[in-house]
Amino acid sequence: MSPQSSSQQTRSSDRVADPDTRRAHALAHLVLNGTLVVLFAALFVHAGALPSSMWEPLGAGSFPRLILAVLIMINLGIMVQEWRRYRSETAAAPGLVKRWLWRHRLALGVLALFTLYIVGVPALGFRLASLLFLILAQLALGVRRPRSLAIAMVIAVTFSFGIDWLFRDVFIISLPRGPFS
Repeated sequence: MSPQSSSQQTRSSDRVADPDTRRAHALAHLVLNGTLVVLFAALFVHAGALPSSMWEPLGAGSFPRLILAVLIMINLGIMVQEWRRYRSETAAAPGLVKRWLWRHRLALGVLALFTLYIVGVPALGFRLASLLFLILAQLALGVRRPRSLAIAMVIAVTFSFGIDWLFRDVFIISLPRGPFS
């Protein structure tokens, strides 16, 4: 591979010929980084409530809050950069957002499943929520044949019940139990 072709591949996303596609990429980065800022800000607030001990003079939440503050600043910087790129492009063609959402439906679907998983862990417990998440995520990713369904079930059961057993009996860390445990 020549050095020229290598540099062309690494920078291909930066040089998309279509202005609508560049604008869509900038908008997607704005939405993603804005979502991350909101998530990191919520975690920053929750980290302040971590219990302190006599071994940590600054408190248990000081290091997580420092990391989250840095992550928030990085994401805000990316948002400023992408906002400039978004504004510099010509107006987007009609239906651009709809096409972008359709192209990224799989990633958005898995992200929605993960959100449901996070909400479901306290309500259902780690084992059941993990089992449902892993099965549904593998189905969304295209598991359809009987053999691949069997493999998906083995993976889901192993990781949901196996990790719960590992944390409970080996590390002696209790994961959320849920009403069926």
